[in-house]
Amino acid sequence: MEEPQRGRSHTVTTTTSSFAENFSTTSSSFAYDREFLRTAPGLLIVAEIGLCFNSSAFILYLSAAVVDASSVSPERDSHNFNSWAASSFFAFLVTICYAGNAYFSFIAWRSRTAQ
Repeated sequence: MEEPQRGRSHTVTTTTSSFAENFSTTSSSFAYDREFLRTAPGLLIVAEIGLCFNSSAFILYLSAAVVDASSVSPERDSHNFNSWAASSFFAFLVTICYAGNAYFSFIAWRSRTAQ
């Protein structure tokens, strides 16, 4: 004779947690250390990040300004010529500002590494 099959009971347990709870209790390899940022190596890292940002922004704005200036043509669309010329002017102005900022960041970085 066959035994009658017993019904299986399954217990499912669910838990919920918020991201903030997990974030505060887990350890991470990226930690904010305020004391490190006050040391000479910490300041150098911050300066290198300001230097890298300004240099990359300069390169990107320079390429955008060149493309913008090369597309300005009074023959193609005389109605929008002044608008395109103004946008090219301000694109080069922003490019010069980023170049100057990158230069001064480099000078500040060099003076910190020399110390």
